[in-house]
Amino acid sequence: MLKTIIAATSVVAALAMPAFAQSVADPGGVWQDRWGTTFTFQLCGDGTQLCGTLKDIQGDSRTEENLAYIDQQVVKAEQTAPGTWEGQIALNGGNAKAIVELTGPDTIKLTGCQLLCSSIEYQRVS
Repeated sequence: MLKTIIAATSVVAALAMPAFAQSVADPGGVWQDRWGTTFTFQLCGDGTQLCGTLKDIQGDSRTEENLAYIDQQVVKAEQTAPGTWEGQIALNGGNAKAIVELTGPDTIKLTGCQLLCSSIEYQRVS
């Protein structure tokens, strides 16, 4: 009986993984953090690169320097694994290393590294 339950659970998990993998592979859309900053991400270049356009910026990051980036492409990254891209992000008047990870079908984590790294999670809003 236990073997049957384990086998059934394994089959259900195996069937669910491709659906999650497909949604994880699609970063396209509008993403918003808890402060209201929004990005539009889409695949670009050869279809595996990721481009991000800053649509609005809120919270402590809403500085005169960063306001200049609104409606500009600020993220350009190469895919390094399914659902993961590494490249550059423009912020605070300069560039930083960027890592973008789809952590779920509607959650993306953007990590920016200059001297130190910090990450912000975004939720898909459309």
